Amino acid sequence: MERSITINFPQSLAFSLKMDDKEFKDEMKTISLVKLYELGKISSGMAAKLLNMSRIDFLELLHKYNVSYFDKGLEDELESDMRNA
Repeated sequence: MERSITINFPQSLAFSLKMDDKEFKDEMKTISLVKLYELGKISSGMAAKLLNMSRIDFLELLHKYNVSYFDKGLEDELESDMRNA
């Protein structure tokens, strides 16, 4: 069962981003799912499924939003290893 969320926004916001209403709606959905993934609330597979894309495509999309696909703890560990190498 699907549910929907309605978000009110001024037309000027989408206009300032040079997006029509559909592009803006799609962008808000994508940003929301990327943020939920970043916070560890959903998996990359779940986000990819909801965006109708492959998991690999979703992981590649994270770069656009400056979100790492590594767990933050693992990312810190890798950075430490690189400094100490």
